[in-house]
Amino acid sequence: MSLRFLKACGVLTALLSICADQVSAQCVLKFINGSQQLVQPDGSPCSNTIITAVPFLRIIPDARFGAMGDVGIAVDPDPNSMHFNSSNLSFGAKDFSFSATYTPWLRALGLNDVFLAYLSTYKHIDDRQTIGGSLRYFSLGQIQYTDDQGNPLQMVRPREMELAFAYSRKMSENFSTSLALKYIFSSLGTGAVNGDILTPAHAFGADISFTYRQPLKIADKKANLNFGLVFSNLGSKISYIKSANRDYIPANFGFGTAFDYNFDDHNSLTIAVDINKLMVPTPIPRTMEDDQGNFVANPEYDTDGNGIPDYKEKSVPVSIFSSFGDAAGGAGEEFRELMYSIGMEYWYNKQFAVRFGHYNEHKTKGNRKFFTVGLGIRYNIFNINFSYLIPAVAAQRNPLDNTLRFSLIFDFGQAPMFNKKKKG
Repeated sequence: MSLRFLKACGVLTALLSICADQVSAQCVLKFINGSQQLVQPDGSPCSNTIITAVPFLRIIPDARFGAMGDVGIAVDPDPNSMHFNSSNLSFGAKDFSFSATYTPWLRALGLNDVFLAYLSTYKHIDDRQTIGGSLRYFSLGQIQYTDDQGNPLQMVRPREMELAFAYSRKMSENFSTSLALKYIFSSLGTGAVNGDILTPAHAFGADISFTYRQPLKIADKKANLNFGLVFSNLGSKISYIKSANRDYIPANFGFGTAFDYNFDDHNSLTIAVDINKLMVPTPIPRTMEDDQGNFVANPEYDTDGNGIPDYKEKSVPVSIFSSFGDAAGGAGEEFRELMYSIGMEYWYNKQFAVRFGHYNEHKTKGNRKFFTVGLGIRYNIFNINFSYLIPAVAAQRNPLDNTLRFSLIFDFGQAPMFNKKKKG
């Protein structure tokens, strides 16, 4: 039995390992101007994208942060900060808050059954302790299974889910830390694929995060300078086929900073920047150039000769630490793996918000480049946010093209004030 995916996202998700092997097969290590670089055999730049399983874990789930170029690590928190930085929940202004987001996916292709739904919440236990939770559900719609002749066999509905719980604690008035635990489920269908049985995949992960907020006064106006540091999706490998080598989940390093400035009692502005990097091994090319200028097999691709690339066989701890220096193209390629987000949020009277943002990824590492815009309205306990994505490259498509996504947030009570005299 063969798989004929009618959804583009299904193809990308199901063929992760195959894609990674194809990318590494097209790239070669070549000496150019005295240094080793990763290029195509003809010398042109080589795309060497890092590919992981369950990439839905890195999709920005809400409209507020999605309208700010996908920043959120150090921005004033709401329940959706569970995705970015759960330690930031300790600084939430409300005692209890709940959010619901619905994001249509691939709507520009005319698909109506592919979507991401996200629920998140937080609650202050006291002035130092905060708990949070979230549920992420990604539906890949309906997919047709066929035999080798193209005859329909059965219809399946692939789906993925993440359930997360977080505990955040203020270590001081300005500094907090958090641990979030996750259960990850992914089902792309059932049945035999090339003699192997396709089964649902399960994994466990954790986020470790830190937030520091420094109050400032500029021209007698209140301001804040915030910093966030996050290690997310640190967890076990995952596989859909029992006989296959297991794939990495998208472990990520994130650093963010945000500057808040209150012009007066009615106008405020936030400018934020996030930098992210996947802590996953970079694919190794199969081929390299020798001293005589000939293309030969790369001896570091599969040193034990078992048919599995060495970069796929690293343990999770080793892969995380080595990911900061394992790129075949050296330091230059490592810096190209950084993803940059910049966003701005303007509030008028704490009731109406306008947001802009930009996201940039290097052309050899995925080439995602887009602008975002959005609006927010706050009334009493009710908040609603909208966002819209605009590709930065005219010929480039995005799953959120021509899509308006929205989030609802409900806030209750005021957060307890931090008691400086309290010990512990």
